[in-house]
Amino acid sequence: MSERLIFPQSEVARDVLTFAGRAARHGDGIVRLQAGSGVLAMTCAPLAPRSLTDATPFVLALRTARIDPEIECDLTVDAAALAPDADPFAVRLPDSGVTASWAGVSPPRTGWREGGALDSARVSLRAQWGIAAVARQLPAAAGDDVVHLVRSSVWGAPDDELGGLPLGVAFAAVGLGFIAGEERPPIRRTDVWTRITFARGHVLTRGPVAMGLTPVRRTGAPG
Repeated sequence: MSERLIFPQSEVARDVLTFAGRAARHGDGIVRLQAGSGVLAMTCAPLAPRSLTDATPFVLALRTARIDPEIECDLTVDAAALAPDADPFAVRLPDSGVTASWAGVSPPRTGWREGGALDSARVSLRAQWGIAAVARQLPAAAGDDVVHLVRSSVWGAPDDELGGLPLGVAFAAVGLGFIAGEERPPIRRTDVWTRITFARGHVLTRGPVAMGLTPVRRTGAPG
């Protein structure tokens, strides 16, 4: 790969690296980069199921930035491998990409309905509560599977103070730096996805995908 992303301002390049640094510390450390028509969409997954039997919901974080309109790409890379360039208007890409199962689960672009709003102060408080809950439940020297199980049980649980959304929504909003003071981020929904739009980015969530399954239907004459 070994290419560069070019931005109209050095501040935008720094913002991209800041997002990548946060993405590297939350979830699997992978970021998807989709560029076209002068816009770069950066997506990471602070929470995602690992298998078809994993009940963990998808919680994705999305931030956009202006980019050179001639650049078009759809890459999935190690977030920590994005690096500053000698040119302050550029960000260097790693030599190779990686794979992430969540990158194949994309929310729709249209069809969103208004669904109320959240309070940013409450979101921050619920994130702090969740961080403390994970710390309390993690045993010493926990392995990767145990860490995933504990994180999923805390962050994947629906939270009454967030209107039934997974607590991981708060984790993503705070961890990715999306909250900018007091605000009431609007909620929009489709039949499957929910999107919360903060001042500095979007958090999207949906339940785990059941692939290859169809509803059970009754056959024969009704009893």
